[in-house]
Amino acid sequence: MTPGPTRVPERVLRAGARPMIHHRTPEFSNELAALLELIAPVFGARAPVLPVHTTGRGAMEAAICNVFSAGDEIAACCNGRFGELWARIGESYGLVVHRLATEWNAGIDLDALGQLLDDHRSIRGVAITYCDTSTGVLNDVAAICRVARQRNILSLVDGVSAIGGMPFAFDDWEADVAITASQKCLMSSPGLAFAAVSDRAWHARASSRLPHGYLDFEETRQFVTKPRPQPPGTPPVHAVLQVTEALRAMHEEGLENVYARHEAMASAVRKGCAALGLGLQCPSLTSLASTLTAIALPPAVEPLALREAMRAKGIETAEALGPYGDTAFRIGHMGDIRMADVERTLASLGEALDEIGRG
Repeated sequence: MTPGPTRVPERVLRAGARPMIHHRTPEFSNELAALLELIAPVFGARAPVLPVHTTGRGAMEAAICNVFSAGDEIAACCNGRFGELWARIGESYGLVVHRLATEWNAGIDLDALGQLLDDHRSIRGVAITYCDTSTGVLNDVAAICRVARQRNILSLVDGVSAIGGMPFAFDDWEADVAITASQKCLMSSPGLAFAAVSDRAWHARASSRLPHGYLDFEETRQFVTKPRPQPPGTPPVHAVLQVTEALRAMHEEGLENVYARHEAMASAVRKGCAALGLGLQCPSLTSLASTLTAIALPPAVEPLALREAMRAKGIETAEALGPYGDTAFRIGHMGDIRMADVERTLASLGEALDEIGRG
C-alpha cells in the first residue's frame, strides 16, 4: 500500500517471466505495437505515446532537455516534493526557474500563475505535477494548461502517480508533454516510462539546444512509428512485456471502471481514517488525488512505530516526506490495489493504533 512500486498482478508477473525476446524480432514488435495501441487512450492522446527506456524521473529530464535550451525560463508549480523536482531538474540543465506555489498545503492559484506569466513574458514553459504523492494533492492540470496555452507557453505534466489511475485528457486539455512510468498505476516493474508530446512541443524540439542523446524524443518517434514498431535501442524487454499485459488487463476492466475503483478506494481510506480519529496531512487541500492519501497522526503516535506495527501485519505503507516526516504517513491505493486491500489496511491501522497507543 505504497505510492510505488505497486503490487504487480500475477498475470503481469508471468508476462515478465517469459523467455528473453530479442528486441528486433517480429514477436517483440507485435508486443510493442499492442502497447502503443493500448496506452494511447490512457493518456487521452491520438498521436503515438513514446516509450522512454528510463524511470519517471528520467522522463522528466527528457521533457526538459527535448524542448528547452540553456537560459530558457520556466515556471515550476512547487506545491510538493515532485513539483520542486521539476524546478531542480530545470536548474540542473541551466534553465532559469521561477517557483510558484511553494507551500505544500495548497493548490495552484491560477490568478497567481497568470500574473507570474504576465510579469515574466520570457517564460517558455510551465511544469506541474498532476498528483504530488508528498501531499496527495490533485492539481487542476486542465486549467493550468489553459492558462499556459492562452499565453503560447508550453505545459509539462508529471503524471507518474496519476496517469492510469485517474482520467487524463492530453489532447483535450492541450497539454504539451505528459509523462508517466511503469511502476505505479500501470502496475508493472520499474524501468520504463512514457511521454505524450504535442505538435507545439515537437516544434520546440526542433530548436532545442540542450543535450538529449539517450533521451531523444525524435529518435524514439522515428523507431516506434515504423510499420513494425521498434525501440531505438535495447529496451527493458520484460518491462515492455509486463506493461503490455497490464494494459490489456486495464482495458478488460474498462478504463472508466479503473478510475471509478481508484476514486472509491480513496474515499474509503479517507472515511476510514476519519472514523479512527485521524485527519489528512494537508487538511487545507480542496482537491485530492484518487491514488494516494497522506494522513496526519496524533502527537503521541510516532510514524515509524505505526508503520512497523502495520508491516508486522503484512501491510507496507510509506513514510511522509519533507516537513511532514515526523507527523504523518502515506497510504497508496493505485494500480492493482482493490477495495479488499483497503479494508484490510484500515483494519490493520486500527489495530496498530490500539497497540502503540493513540495518545
